Amino acid sequence: MAVAYFDCFAGASGDMILGALLDAGLPLDQLSAELAKLGLPGYTLSADRIVKQGFAATKFGVKSPETGRPVDHVEDEHEHPHKHAHPHRHLADIRGLIESAPIAGRAKGRAIEVFTRLAEAEAAAHGVDIEAVHFHEVGAVDAIVDIVGACIAVELLGIDRVLVSPLPPGSGTVKCAHGLMPVPTPATAALLKGVPLAANANPGELLTPTGAAILTTLADEYVESIPAGLKIVTVGVGAGTRDGANVPNLLRVMLCERTGPETGRLAEKTGDTVVLMETNLDDLDGVAIGHCFGLLLDAGALDVWATPITMKKNRPAYMLSVLVEPGSPAEAACRTILFSQTSTFGLREQTLSRTILARAHEVVQTPYGPIRIKVGRLGDTILQSQPEYEDCREAATRTGESLTEVRRAALAAYRERQS
Repeated sequence: MAVAYFDCFAGASGDMILGALLDAGLPLDQLSAELAKLGLPGYTLSADRIVKQGFAATKFGVKSPETGRPVDHVEDEHEHPHKHAHPHRHLADIRGLIESAPIAGRAKGRAIEVFTRLAEAEAAAHGVDIEAVHFHEVGAVDAIVDIVGACIAVELLGIDRVLVSPLPPGSGTVKCAHGLMPVPTPATAALLKGVPLAANANPGELLTPTGAAILTTLADEYVESIPAGLKIVTVGVGAGTRDGANVPNLLRVMLCERTGPETGRLAEKTGDTVVLMETNLDDLDGVAIGHCFGLLLDAGALDVWATPITMKKNRPAYMLSVLVEPGSPAEAACRTILFSQTSTFGLREQTLSRTILARAHEVVQTPYGPIRIKVGRLGDTILQSQPEYEDCREAATRTGESLTEVRRAALAAYRERQS
């Protein structure tokens, strides 16, 4: 699967997003195993097949193992009472929780970005500093599960591009911790800046802050319908808690594959430009340089490497090199990391052109779980196919099998699919 199209005809919330992705084929046990790396206690996950207003769908839930009732609150009910006691969390608390978890792929960086944008929206709404924002309900266990889980799901399903329909915010008022507020609430309105909106199909709050934060962060493009050049492979439907007055309270996701050479905005790239940042370091040890590797990659660097060199006064040293997309948030973030986390006083920067294979992810099923295969094409010809290291490492660690055997099984499954 390469492209996901979220059809938000009745809005979206965090549990509806995960319900749709589970309905589309995401294994619940795989999602649970990844979320367990957060170390959050006191919850279980559920994915129930139900019929919602005449349509089959999956209802995702985060429940207490003792009572079987929803943990903390149910966001899709669009009510945010104070009757549930749980600790308030700041952005730094949630960022630390996610950063310390061994979550593979881009999920960690994306989850932090979702929470950061949510904190920025709350800070703007309440006129406080971003680090002073109390996340209240959004910091509750189920919302952390929704946000981190959605980012993990995109990785596990091998989705490399996310398309989202125009979003209907809803109408009227909603009861929240600060009293009755107009829809969209201030935080949701801030998250919707620059986003195309749709007519409100039902009264009430259709798009929750968590749902808005997830979709507007993951979205690569907003489109009215699935573009030409794609074929639908799987359809998943996630159910909300309420019943819609005019249309069913459902969210639909369609997982698509490319059908061949494409034109327009979905064209596969064969060339682009990158910024290369470099600095020579003769007074920083390998431990600190290794720490920088992780920070740079989490910040969105395309690649990071260190080259042994000899500097003036015959000192052994390393040249630290970083590739980033020009004009991206990662460019500024990586520049800040290099200045703040190393001993450098200056960087060399140059813009380079590069030729690349068109890349996509496909997911294969192995005896050790689903593994993403990175596929590289030149035109219609597949020239490269490599199992993703992080998926293989996680599977090897979980099952006790060797990394070599997991990689072999993944490649064998992929080649069998191609034959």
